[in-house]
Amino acid sequence: MQSPDNGALRAEVVRILRAAQDAGRKEIATGFAEQPFAARPLTRAYTYLTDGIVRSALYVAGELLHPQPNPTSGQRIAVIAVGGYGRGEMAPFSDVDLLFLTPYKVTGWAESVIESMLYILWDLRLKIGHSTRTIRDCLRLGAEDSTICTAMLEQRFLAGDAELAEELDGRLKSDLFKGGERDFIEAKLAERDERHIKQGARYMVEPNVKEGKGGLRDLQSLYWIAKFIYGVQDVAELVPLGLFRPEEFDTFVQAEEFLWAVRAHLHLVTGRPSEKLTFDLQVEVAERMGYEDRAGRRGVEVFMQRYFLEATRVGDLTRIFLTKLEAAHVKSAPLLERIFRRRPKTRAGYTVVNNRLAVADDRKFLADKLNLLRIFEEALRTGMLIHPDAMRLVTANLHLIDEETRNDREAQRIFLDLLLKHGNPERALRRMNELGVLSAFIPEFQPIVAMMQFNMYHSYTVDEHTIQCIAQLAQIERGELIEELPVASSILKTGVNRKVLYVALLLHDIGKGREQDHSILGAQIARKVAPRLGLNKADSETVEWLVRYHLLMSDMAQKRDIADPRTVRGFAKAVGSVKRLDLLTVLTVCDIRGVGPTTWNNWKATLLRALHAETRRALETGLEDLSRANRGAEAKKALRKALADWSKADLKAETARHYDPYWQGLNLSTHVEFAGMLKRLEEGGDPGAVEIRLHPDEDRDATRACFAMADHPGIFARIAGALALAGANVVDARSYTTKDGFVTDAFWIQDAEGHPYEADRLPRLTQLIHKTLGGEVVARDALVSRDKVKKRERAFRVPTHITFDNEGSEIYTIIEVDTRDRPGLLYDLARAMAEANVYIANAVIATYGEQVVDTFYVKDMFGLKYHSQPKQRALEARLRKAIAAGVERAAS
Repeated sequence: MQSPDNGALRAEVVRILRAAQDAGRKEIATGFAEQPFAARPLTRAYTYLTDGIVRSALYVAGELLHPQPNPTSGQRIAVIAVGGYGRGEMAPFSDVDLLFLTPYKVTGWAESVIESMLYILWDLRLKIGHSTRTIRDCLRLGAEDSTICTAMLEQRFLAGDAELAEELDGRLKSDLFKGGERDFIEAKLAERDERHIKQGARYMVEPNVKEGKGGLRDLQSLYWIAKFIYGVQDVAELVPLGLFRPEEFDTFVQAEEFLWAVRAHLHLVTGRPSEKLTFDLQVEVAERMGYEDRAGRRGVEVFMQRYFLEATRVGDLTRIFLTKLEAAHVKSAPLLERIFRRRPKTRAGYTVVNNRLAVADDRKFLADKLNLLRIFEEALRTGMLIHPDAMRLVTANLHLIDEETRNDREAQRIFLDLLLKHGNPERALRRMNELGVLSAFIPEFQPIVAMMQFNMYHSYTVDEHTIQCIAQLAQIERGELIEELPVASSILKTGVNRKVLYVALLLHDIGKGREQDHSILGAQIARKVAPRLGLNKADSETVEWLVRYHLLMSDMAQKRDIADPRTVRGFAKAVGSVKRLDLLTVLTVCDIRGVGPTTWNNWKATLLRALHAETRRALETGLEDLSRANRGAEAKKALRKALADWSKADLKAETARHYDPYWQGLNLSTHVEFAGMLKRLEEGGDPGAVEIRLHPDEDRDATRACFAMADHPGIFARIAGALALAGANVVDARSYTTKDGFVTDAFWIQDAEGHPYEADRLPRLTQLIHKTLGGEVVARDALVSRDKVKKRERAFRVPTHITFDNEGSEIYTIIEVDTRDRPGLLYDLARAMAEANVYIANAVIATYGEQVVDTFYVKDMFGLKYHSQPKQRALEARLRKAIAAGVERAAS
């Protein structure tokens, strides 16, 4: 008989269940905090808690809210857990996936029970995935959709009619899970490939713990396939079946336990089903799991290195498992390999199994230690993938790569040939790295394997970045980037020491992760490693120099004014020869391009090309050829030619009004632009007029913003404020006063995505700048709400460093401010300098993720450099105060 007050009863049931749920969750969370790696008890505990709630909800709905004294055979329900819940693995905020199984079409009573039960569960704020089906529906839909089939694979009876559930189990095994093995596997692998493309590779620095490469879903896919084909209930059963060795099963368990622990902490930290390990969450999860800072590395970096090592192991397990299935003819051979092609002839000692390179005789193979390297050479030579059994053999015998092997001439030859001979060295290096061979042969490489650099600039782990750099070099050598990289391509075409270049790239970041400067430490390591790789004394010295100064060209191009003769002169002296300049140029290009898919752009390309050309000219014609007077004469001559329709008097006035740095610091098109703007200002006769012209500068991937007006103090800061308000990122800025009282400022800006502004956005941008410069909008006030640091960026530690350099320029003091980036930073710094009567000639801005280096070329109010230590200290204090105030504003 139905209760007269179902609403009150349901409310009371929800109150009781919520109290039990809260107490249970609190108990689980407390236990997990005490044992932060104990994921298995946690997933089982959440499952147990959820089971109790679901069973209670069914009891209340079926027995109390909608009792059925004399049920017919059609009035039966079985409640079945499916998916991850069915498997008994639940994270704190996992979905609760339920199947309501009925014998025939759902009855009115069944509908009422299901509805009441769902309302109870929803009131408990559980995220329910549910379906109501008959056995026939389950079989039909499972045959049509591999996702539904997978959910059915993990079904687990919870409550209700047990006979109905048993019937479903039997029918699934006999009708759905037999005969469709190949289709199921192909579907799961296609899903996996799509997922990996969407989520990115396993070395991406903000991985998805559930869906990413090497994540939990990859492990689950192995289990699903094994369960579908072999009917296993536990991965341990794959060992007696010969699909995993005992140590590989241990690896599976370790990876699964670790990844589940990370996922559970993610859920608990955010209070929701978060799966992506973003930078801010990495710090919190690392702390919860007990990782601490040590020897120059943050705890979060140690934690993420462990994460990437586990993800790599998941990849190894997947490869081993799938090849075993292939050998059993359950999985089809890869599509390209099914197409007829001539099988490459393998050398003695090797054989081909399922189109993969395999070892003919393990004992004979291991009799010669160098075979542990030769197999990678043979794989490159034949173009074949290495068979997982051969990989297992190599991994199990890494101890054979000893000091004797490392110093063996033939071993050195094989390794250098892998880099130099076959055209795709990254393939061999990546596989050698995954199997531990690279670290065995070069032990100094081991510390950077799976090492994460906790910043927003680098997209990859250090070892993967190194391999990406080498892949870039191989691509340039193959002639695939001639249009994009004309200078680097021509350098390689004319000929450089390839051996030196490849070895230097391999070792350039080998010193990372310690307290010492990685360039200095890396050079010391290179001094030992290069001769051990078979390089002679001269080549080893060049490698050491390249590693030591691998950031020099990038720093000079991005942090200094390369139009200043002293910049080029200083760089030319440091490089010393055209040969070293060419090597360093190619290495720098590969290093920047290897940082991430979006790091390289035309702006950096333009800067590096210009620095290479100017330095080459200086080294070939002599350093004295670099003078402001020479460059100024050439620039004025070019302007006269470009403005041939101007009168001689106007031309003379224009060329006479500017000081030498103006002619040297801007290109011809900008000189032409400013000439027209200044002419308009003079003809207009309005002393307060401002000329603004914005044009896309495609060569530099930026928009050039030119400003001309009567000179007055603080104008550079006001323009910087206006641009910050408009959301523009300044990448370069130059400010020049004329002899007759005008100021000409050129800023190169990009939008929030790092691109030039679209033409249709320029009028609005111009209007906003006019308002700010005209005083209608006060940048200082308006920036308060906009100058914010994003949540995911707050976890980064970016200490502020301020340096003064009076040697890098003939007429300016160079102030370099290295600090955390944020929208209003340039404005804050420029305003602080304006208040201290500092004249800013130009600013060069280099951004590295969350870090920025703003370099200012300045003079004091008397036109002199800042030589005095007290003046430097006072100005530094003022700049630090401006940064601190801005940080406080951004955090509020």
